[in-house]
Amino acid sequence: MEESFLGKAVAKSRAKLPYWRRILDASLPVDLSYIPIGLACGILLNASGFNVWTTLMVSVMVFSGGAQFLIASLLATNSPMLSVILMMFFLELRYALLGSSLSKYLHGESLGFTALFAASMNDENYALNYLKFSTDKKFTPREALHVEHMTLAFWTVSNLIGSLIGSAINIDLTIVHFALTALFLYMIVMQLKNGLIIVICILSGFLAAFFMVITKSTLGLVLSTLTASFIGFMAEATIRKFNQRSRWLKSMKNPAGSPDDTDEDIND
Repeated sequence: MEESFLGKAVAKSRAKLPYWRRILDASLPVDLSYIPIGLACGILLNASGFNVWTTLMVSVMVFSGGAQFLIASLLATNSPMLSVILMMFFLELRYALLGSSLSKYLHGESLGFTALFAASMNDENYALNYLKFSTDKKFTPREALHVEHMTLAFWTVSNLIGSLIGSAINIDLTIVHFALTALFLYMIVMQLKNGLIIVICILSGFLAAFFMVITKSTLGLVLSTLTASFIGFMAEATIRKFNQRSRWLKSMKNPAGSPDDTDEDIND
């Protein structure tokens, strides 16, 4: 009874806050996490040849930390522009799936609003908005869009400050390779949901080495990504066709959880 009263009191106090303050409160966990990462990204971009203005452009136009670290790493190793574009394309394909899970909350919005919402969405504010939509019936698409813009502002400012810091100090470019490796290891771990995905991840590593030896360029990474994805798709489709309860498709518990897990816990 006391907890219910406190919850209502907190809700009323939040409703009295200015609109910008409510958006800041909703996005603050992501905003704060962006400061150190954004600073590091700005420093790496500067080390790869980006000045303050080009860092500003890439921060606003490519609102994805993974993509920006990828750009910094590939350009630092003099990779061809075609490889950079293709790698970014396949890296960012996941947003098609993320966006589709939020589309049910954006019914009735204009095409322009939806396009702007999609352009400013990334992994972190997606998870934030998904949780808010799932737990707060009064949370609106307009508020979700402004949450995205608030996180974008923190990320961009952090990038710019990092770029200024990078222009004032010398940095060893070998750290760029480490940053990208750590980033992709994190992304792989977050995707480990069953035994089949683990096998495909290992296979993609061998294919990457094989194709890079043949092509002698980072284009081999694109070829290995396409080949591993196709093999994984065909393997999963075949297994589901003949044995949907196969141990290869048995879900593993991800320690980081997921929005779907959160949604189920709330419903329970």
